[in-house]
Amino acid sequence: MTAGQWMTGTDGPRWWFESGAVSLDFAYTGEVDGGRVQQEQFGRPDDLGAWLAARFDGIDAHVDDRALADALLLRSAIGAAARTVSRNTAPDADAIDTINLFAATPDIPPSLEGGRRRAGATRVQARQALSTIARDAVRILGAHPDRIRECSGEDCDLLYYDESRSGSRRWCAMQRCGNRAKVRAHRARARTARTGHTGRAPDGSA
Repeated sequence: MTAGQWMTGTDGPRWWFESGAVSLDFAYTGEVDGGRVQQEQFGRPDDLGAWLAARFDGIDAHVDDRALADALLLRSAIGAAARTVSRNTAPDADAIDTINLFAATPDIPPSLEGGRRRAGATRVQARQALSTIARDAVRILGAHPDRIRECSGEDCDLLYYDESRSGSRRWCAMQRCGNRAKVRAHRARARTARTGHTGRAPDGSA
């Protein structure tokens, strides 16, 4: 599974967000814990099916209303838990119970290519994909909670899982908040250069 997806925000054009974890990608198919930025992607069961099919090989993309309801329940729990963990607070017990419930069900089993026979069902079901997503959430929330962080952008609260070796990632995306921060810093330096150390413009005005 490769993390990352296009985001369709309310504050500008589409942009690529590498969340660092498929469970956070899943959380950001809608708003996370009352946050802003992302528009709802799962308006219909078919939307969920298409999203899962783009990430999991051999999945049955025909999902029903029940699968969609389960997906929204899990998505909300992952988003809420990730938000609280990013703020060094213990997640709500209900969110943990929901994630654990989905993680306890059969997931997508790993397999090697090159064999003559296919073990198990020929099509992966949506519920198995949801279990795999839940297990990914267990992994990052349980083993690496300090790597789940909020973007450092002044007006951004996006969460990401920092996979960098140094653990020094600051932005949801360099082309978005990273560039905005560079522009702000450049403008601040330009203002300082114009006014000098006295806080006054070259003509002597304040």
